[in-house]
Amino acid sequence: MTADNDLGESVPMQNETFGGAPRKPAPGLHFIATPIGTARDITLRALDILRMADVLAAEDTRTLRHLMEIHGIPLNGRAVVAYHDHNGEQARPRLLAALAEGKSVGYASEAGTPLVADPGFQLGRAAIAEGYDVFAAPGPSAVLAALTVSGLPSDRFLFAGFPPNTQSARRKWLSEMADLQATVIFYESPKRVAAMLADLAETFGPERRAVLCRELTKRFEEVRRGTVAELIESLETAPIKGEIVVLLDRPHGPRFGPEDIDAALRDRLGRMRVKEAASEVAQALGLPRREVYQRALALDRDGE
Repeated sequence: MTADNDLGESVPMQNETFGGAPRKPAPGLHFIATPIGTARDITLRALDILRMADVLAAEDTRTLRHLMEIHGIPLNGRAVVAYHDHNGEQARPRLLAALAEGKSVGYASEAGTPLVADPGFQLGRAAIAEGYDVFAAPGPSAVLAALTVSGLPSDRFLFAGFPPNTQSARRKWLSEMADLQATVIFYESPKRVAAMLADLAETFGPERRAVLCRELTKRFEEVRRGTVAELIESLETAPIKGEIVVLLDRPHGPRFGPEDIDAALRDRLGRMRVKEAASEVAQALGLPRREVYQRALALDRDGE
């Protein structure tokens, strides 16, 4: 962008958008994306907000203070308000009061983009409901970092968050996404990732392509790619620790209707046990074994 000077010459405009001097954040709530690992991944705009906002809030105040120390940003007498899942009802009025006074409030998640698996949602919604401006200083995101390095399609994706803890709830939750034509992204803990992959194999089939990322942008960053079955095997020989993102490819190949599944099952039920027939059809059609097994049971009952 350019403007004419007094001599009629075209010169660059020096403003905030194109790299001019930093300005004090406008009154309102500023969500700040913070590094998921490497401290240098923070943006210049995020540093400006941390340096000049009237009030600072954080999911983890110790993490934010440490980040500010790394980048040489003093608090200058400002307190850092803790805002997390366990104290939102108590902390939110204090931050809304600061907004009511026309102050700028910067909120940082513990790592990554606020509101993505983060308690900032209720704060943002409350600020919007009261008519205050809400801004985003974009930056690091484990979801987008994982999608970028996965090699899976990125034109359409779903961030599904953390799966349920129990197997029955997790399998029911996963089954709702079985036919989704998008890359599905989950967060998972290292203690549950093996069980979660086993449920993926049962729900989506062991040959579905998947990617397992851990410790993105950190010293022990690792990306494992392959089928769900191959990832399960890799965990048996080399267990992993750290923060984990799992990505699942969309279904590929021909799509089969209920009549196709029933025909394939009837062909086999006369000469196989229900479980064997379901397993063979699921593998042949590339469908989740659990879904095919339930249909095989229904057909077997109807045939009695």
